[in-house]
Amino acid sequence: KQWYQRRVQGMMQRVSEDFAGQIKPPEWTPGQEVTGFNGQLEVYLNKFQDPTQSDAMSRLQSDLDDTKIVLHSTIEAVLQRGEKLDDLVDKSEALSMQSKAFYKTARKTNSCCGTSWG
Repeated sequence: KQWYQRRVQGMMQRVSEDFAGQIKPPEWTPGQEVTGFNGQLEVYLNKFQDPTQSDAMSRLQSDLDDTKIVLHSTIEAVLQRGEKLDDLVDKSEALSMQSKAFYKTARKTNSCCGTSWG
């Protein structure tokens, strides 16, 4: 409701500014029709129908919502990347242990032949 009031006030201010710019105050006779005003009422009505075009707060809220979506996606991607890195570290440690076991087995196997590996 607050954004609606801001939109209406913004539109009325624009129309008032246009009117004051085109019609001089001495011509503002109470109770009389003022001629010569070429306000862009249709343009303003169309513009002020969309809150993101007419209301800075609505536009800012929309931008914040979009940024929040991108931020959540980025955080999710980082968390997934972290999980993948954890998996790689676990696999690397397992591979390291297997290579040490292979080295020990190969050393025992080759000890009968008289070759030394280290």
